[in-house]
Amino acid sequence: MHIHILGICGTFMAGIAILARQQGHKVTGSDIATYPPMTTQLKELGITYYTGYSATNLNPQPDCVIIGNALSRGNPEVEAVLNKSLPYISGAQWLSEQVLATRWVLAVAGTHGKTTTASMLAWILEEAGSSPGFLIGGIPENFGLSSRLEAESPFFVIEADEYDTAFFDKRSKFVHYRPRTLVINNLEFDHADIFPDLAAIQRQFHHLIRTVPNNGLIIHKNQELAIEEVIQQGCWTTCKTIGQDAQSNWYCESLVSDYSHFKIGYENQFIAEIKWNLIGEHNAHNALAAISAAHHVKVPLAIACEALETFQGVKRRLQLRGTVNEIRVYDDFAHHPTAIKTTLQALRQRVKQQRIIAVLEPRSNTMRMGVHKETLAPALQLADMVALYQPSNLDWSLAEMANSLPNTQIFTTTESLITFLVKNAQAGDHIIIMSNGGFENIHQRLLTALD
Repeated sequence: MHIHILGICGTFMAGIAILARQQGHKVTGSDIATYPPMTTQLKELGITYYTGYSATNLNPQPDCVIIGNALSRGNPEVEAVLNKSLPYISGAQWLSEQVLATRWVLAVAGTHGKTTTASMLAWILEEAGSSPGFLIGGIPENFGLSSRLEAESPFFVIEADEYDTAFFDKRSKFVHYRPRTLVINNLEFDHADIFPDLAAIQRQFHHLIRTVPNNGLIIHKNQELAIEEVIQQGCWTTCKTIGQDAQSNWYCESLVSDYSHFKIGYENQFIAEIKWNLIGEHNAHNALAAISAAHHVKVPLAIACEALETFQGVKRRLQLRGTVNEIRVYDDFAHHPTAIKTTLQALRQRVKQQRIIAVLEPRSNTMRMGVHKETLAPALQLADMVALYQPSNLDWSLAEMANSLPNTQIFTTTESLITFLVKNAQAGDHIIIMSNGGFENIHQRLLTALD
């Protein structure tokens, strides 16, 4: 079968392309945003993709078109699909019908930490000998791929996104997945382009909870009001909680300042320790969620901890891209003030008094609309210097925010931004570049300029 994918270079749709290719289908696709690491995966698998949307991309005519949620009416390729009466389906529905229907689905949902937690969980199951299938919105370093079929495995780990499914299906993608094990890491307002308020997102999470069987398990952050309100709307499944103390079923306590070594508690008793390469309290909580989910499918705690001690992280999650003249450059997939704050907090705990230079492109739809403009400045306060990039499509000015932060500059081109960083960076500095897009390959260009 020839499957053609619209939006093939998105993190989710690239994963769908890989799964379809592993099933033996011919896969092609098209997108306007074509940049690594997803394009690298597609090329390595021999998947042809076109840059830009056009009716000509549908020649020869595919048997099925999978349409991503970034596509809408008026797109020339979407219009061609409809005019030619080609069979089409959303990525989430295709995944549900063709892959997940016969699996024990372990889904990781929430505003933050989905990619990292799902990656941890998949690696734990891998080390336990379960060889899970997975689809993750990033590339776990341990696997080198964002998705994998593994048709013989009973388990499939899915990063469960609340974003809408497609222009013809406005439900959240995750309602298609029907998990037996569900993690809800946290819950905040996001995706302001499709949700009017937090209550609308909570309603979608309620719909997700309604799909979990009563012999399944829901794992969620403890004492988080937004999640508790969702649970109160109706829950028919056993719940386990993760948190900072013994009021939660699973909890942790750091043995060093940056959580690179911490102990794990379960049901009022410390029972294990982890030493690993990751840092930050948020990652320790991600680990608790992954351990709890693995525990639900009978993975021994000792194996789970050993797996996490060899967990190498995820591309674009505080990923060290390179070091030049003792200046370290990191790439981080920042999309929300809370994520920015927790990442900077973790890095500060690791580097102590060394300088942190934060570079931010407010690229997500929610940040572009200015929804979080009041909380962005406080989120950046742990940085010693801040460089803000104002793209042309930003709906608000960064000037007011910059005035509330010391040592902050605004740039409208990546060339001027790189020049500033080269001029001001010193040996021992940590430059963390935060964007959920390609950011004009600024990371490698900066490393080259620093050299």
